[in-house]
Amino acid sequence: MAVWLGKTEPFKFSWDDLVRQGSTFWDGVRSAQARNNLQAMAVGDEFLLYHSNEGLAVVGLARVIGAARRDPSAEEGDDRWVGVDIAPVAALPRPLTLKEIKADPALMGMAFVRQGRLSVSPVTDAERDRILALGGLSLPPASR
Repeated sequence: MAVWLGKTEPFKFSWDDLVRQGSTFWDGVRSAQARNNLQAMAVGDEFLLYHSNEGLAVVGLARVIGAARRDPSAEEGDDRWVGVDIAPVAALPRPLTLKEIKADPALMGMAFVRQGRLSVSPVTDAERDRILALGGLSLPPASR
């Protein structure tokens, strides 16, 4: 099982929206590297949801429930772009802010921090475990 982090602007789609809907098709990504990350996702992978622009914090943990498929929001005939289905697992009792992530020696090297404009990035098991611990979410450690 892999772990990923996806960024969303909460005024467009928030953690609360995901919980209310029960699942969503994560689409609209138009970066080749982020697309490659979406294509690498497998059903069962974990997906940390980060609120960008407003909040600037990891707010919840979701799970990939549907493998990558064509993004219907792409222009007709453009099959380069994909999305995945995700469903909520649990909200972080305490959102973990970008400032806290950057200040934590165990997290400052995250791909998410190094490539701040990338909308979907990989997360190591150790980073996932640290984020959940700091956010107050008690789950078993990640294992691949």
